[in-house]
Amino acid sequence: MVRIPKGVRPGLTIRLARQGETGIGNAPPGDLYLNVELLPHATFRLEGRDLYTTVPVTPWEAALGAEVTLPTLDRAVHVKIPAGSSSGRKIRLKGKGFPDAKSGAGDLYAEISIRVPEVLSVEEKKLFEQLAEVSKFAPRPTRHEEK
Repeated sequence: MVRIPKGVRPGLTIRLARQGETGIGNAPPGDLYLNVELLPHATFRLEGRDLYTTVPVTPWEAALGAEVTLPTLDRAVHVKIPAGSSSGRKIRLKGKGFPDAKSGAGDLYAEISIRVPEVLSVEEKKLFEQLAEVSKFAPRPTRHEEK
């Protein structure tokens, strides 16, 4: 069994003293060297010491604000989604990134991704239609605003 130190990074080498091949004659076993590689993770992307993840939210959570649960490397945490958040907005969780024995953990960045239901109930559709009628919000410029 090999214990991998916390915060070990891709490209590093771990030396296992006397765990290699038996020496010639009566010589003791040599050392075994392991080259570290990290496989892609389903939830996190590593850049330096910082981790990146996506937090899916509903349109109403993005518009009104919400508190959601977000996984980190050691435990789940509650994160506030600020009202008026758009897809792509990043929330920084200081010190919740990849651990580093020398300089401390990096940061975790949670990127907001607004998700909409693929299928709407009759009531949901009516509510979205009502919102479309009363809302003055225009995410794209109108013809007379374009220059």
